[in-house]
Amino acid sequence: MYILGISCFYHDSAAALIRDGVIVAAAQEERFSRIKHDFSFPSHAAAWCLAHEKITAADLSCVTFYDKPFIKFERILETYLAYAPRGIRSFLMAMPLWLKDKLWIPQLIRTELDYEGTVLFPEHHISHAASAFYPSPYPRAAFLTMDGVGEWTTTSYGRGIGAEIEILGEQRFPHSLGLLYSAFTYFTGFKVNSAEYKVMGLAPYGEPVYVRAIYDNLIDLKADGSFKMNMEYFDYCAGLKMTSTKFDRLFGGPPRDPESPLTRREMDLACSLQEVTGEIMLRQARHVHAETGEENLVLAGGVALNCVGNGKILREGPFRDIWIQPAAGDAGGALGSALCAWYSYYGNARTAGGTKDVQQGSLLGPSYTDEQIESDLVRLRAAYRPLSREELIGTVADLIASEKVIGWFQGRMEFGPRALGARSIIGDARSRTMQSVMNLKIKFRESFRPFAPAVLRDHASDYFDIAVESPYMLLVAPVADKRRLPATPGEENLFGIDKLNVPRSDIPAVTHIDYTARIQTVNRDDNPLYHDLIEAFYRKSGCPVIINTSFNVRGEPIVCTPEEAWRCFMRTEMDYLVLGSFLLAKSDQIPLREDTAWKEKFALD
Repeated sequence: MYILGISCFYHDSAAALIRDGVIVAAAQEERFSRIKHDFSFPSHAAAWCLAHEKITAADLSCVTFYDKPFIKFERILETYLAYAPRGIRSFLMAMPLWLKDKLWIPQLIRTELDYEGTVLFPEHHISHAASAFYPSPYPRAAFLTMDGVGEWTTTSYGRGIGAEIEILGEQRFPHSLGLLYSAFTYFTGFKVNSAEYKVMGLAPYGEPVYVRAIYDNLIDLKADGSFKMNMEYFDYCAGLKMTSTKFDRLFGGPPRDPESPLTRREMDLACSLQEVTGEIMLRQARHVHAETGEENLVLAGGVALNCVGNGKILREGPFRDIWIQPAAGDAGGALGSALCAWYSYYGNARTAGGTKDVQQGSLLGPSYTDEQIESDLVRLRAAYRPLSREELIGTVADLIASEKVIGWFQGRMEFGPRALGARSIIGDARSRTMQSVMNLKIKFRESFRPFAPAVLRDHASDYFDIAVESPYMLLVAPVADKRRLPATPGEENLFGIDKLNVPRSDIPAVTHIDYTARIQTVNRDDNPLYHDLIEAFYRKSGCPVIINTSFNVRGEPIVCTPEEAWRCFMRTEMDYLVLGSFLLAKSDQIPLREDTAWKEKFALD
């Protein structure tokens, strides 16, 4: 039995396919359309999922959509009516897409997929809960889902046992942790629904000086983590902005213009917001534990991508362990809706236990054979060298040790926003210059942005204060004390971006300025080649940690195909590219002709 899940029209459209309850394919539309966070109908992603299994839409038992559009439309109408006539401009902008597409999802699915069968519509937060609980290793667990808004719900919690999921409580629009975070994302000059992670990365550069102002003016936070927002400070219910002029007055002026220099205000706002967010997440987790009594917690929804908050729950919360859906945002809703149909609608049993999830390392996207890759390389007139597996691992380990930057393209593409060793750019975590080199010359992005370490699972506790696996790069943990380097008095007095070039550990390229890191633990079961590469580097260098960042430049989706990887390699200052069994040196390549249109296209992400 095949079930295809679909998410679209809000953020990160995706398609996911399950066969008899097993996840066989999943991908975001952006990877095919090359439009970052593409929210259009995932025609390409769905077509690839079907082609991967060599089936057509006629072979599907049902198609699922990740929320209930009519209930969402009801919420939008009621909100506009409540704020009328102030929201008329926003209303007139929103209605055409609703009347043309969003209210006609069943017809759209049938047209786009050439499909005539059953279409099911789980609720938005049920889809999120299903995406977190069903792939997790736990036979039973509490769940917590947090995002901007689904139909009406912005946060939900409950319990999963076996194949059953039950929501026990929820928070409703307009009071939303996701929208609170997006409001500050907008105010600090970053793109809403795209750059919230930049705010999280900026937070350690500031001080939490606005925490009291947030609590006194913006939110009324309760002991159980629920809260009410003072909507006088926000404009997203009726206007075309996230924040109001009252918000401007509270924080000393209008929002930062995108691309303008970052100031102390933005750093302090980001720091304050992250402290409040972490406290809300922790209180909610404690409340869910008290209500359910469960030992384990699963998380989904866009806020579950806040790996700093996740780390706080793990370290300070009451749960023995937590598991987070790697595609925690709307993309994961496609997978959750399909799993929900398999277990809830068709009534199938579920078995789970032990420590292994069924997400398959989230390596669920397209892959390419060496024959396909070599055909592309010949067509592109690239200079390349084929290597055996052992030669490839040894050569690349030597290149990392010599501080070369390498594009690494292997196997099936990741599902979710993180590169996990299939579509990655890698380098030496011991280098004191690698962070700035990668940010400015490879990724073309803000210098403050941190990079993540990929560490061999069995050595993670030697370098980081973490006792659990983190295979999906969704937990932040402190760098171990024995790895830290003390700052000089002069370095301690630096503020903001001036702190960036101060080495803080013996793996400075992946140590953030607050002595933390966003960790990926790597084991051989999920990604044997990637594991063996890091192990080879460890044998040569004595360090079981490398840099892992996504294979893309700023504003561009992660690469999907060999040609996209080659173009990214050629447009940047990467030193080497590995495509399957082939190694390419930049110095051997024919330079591309003048090629600047792509930079302009992605400049304002």
